[in-house]
Amino acid sequence: MFQRDIAQHWQVTYQQNGYPHVQQGWVLPPERKDEFDPFILMAEDWFKRGTFSDHPHRGFQTITYVMDGRLEHIDNHGGHSILDAGDVQYMNAGWAARHAEEAVDDDLIHTLQLWLNLPKRLKETTTSYQNVLLEEAPIVPFDGGQVRVYSGDIAGVTGPLDSLVPITMSEIALAPGATYTHVLPTNHNAFMYVLAGEIEAGASKTRLAKTMAATLTFDEQASGDSGLELTAVSRTKILIYSGQPIREETIAYGPFVMNTEDEIRQAYRDYHDGKFGPPAVL
Repeated sequence: MFQRDIAQHWQVTYQQNGYPHVQQGWVLPPERKDEFDPFILMAEDWFKRGTFSDHPHRGFQTITYVMDGRLEHIDNHGGHSILDAGDVQYMNAGWAARHAEEAVDDDLIHTLQLWLNLPKRLKETTTSYQNVLLEEAPIVPFDGGQVRVYSGDIAGVTGPLDSLVPITMSEIALAPGATYTHVLPTNHNAFMYVLAGEIEAGASKTRLAKTMAATLTFDEQASGDSGLELTAVSRTKILIYSGQPIREETIAYGPFVMNTEDEIRQAYRDYHDGKFGPPAVL
């Protein structure tokens, strides 16, 4: 089995934005999107109500993991839901999404939002949403910890999140000293983010602590599975995501992710011409 290692790692830094978007950090910086293919960016946000009111999207997918607080989702097709800590929402923006993501009441919401690219052939698909509640994601225990599977075939179970492109998403918790081998498709580009504690990861046993992110080595031309060795230095919780690279030219501008600048301009024209539909409000 191909043994994964840490390719690059970094400490996430944060900026204080004030009210209502209190604090933000880039777990996956958007200017490095080509390294993360099929992922575009991941933002970690703390915000109050009024930060992410009605806005459009086109050409990609989002996966929003709620760290703390209550996240209210509203879209202009009548969708409405409230998610709590550990819950995940998947959105396929496809051709024309228009929605709002807000804190409930006076909550300070803390989220991780991952942008996942769509290949050109899927950029005009129908907008859709899927909620995965904490209790709906299967848990596989192991000696000294557990893995909760949100998406993909991991540890003998299948996560309920149904992305248009194949990905995996897992949350792994380990007790101090516990060791676990996380198995992923060898041809998937993958990254991890440390939510709590400190861990030794990969063949190099690279130490990663809370608020550190890392990309993993992979073999895009290979088939079969690969293993990532993890050993907890202290009580640790991490997220690991993986997906097969799309390898298409991608332009991300504002709320749109397309393949050409002309397509970005068309997205803005369509939005201003009302083709995304009415605002997303209660």
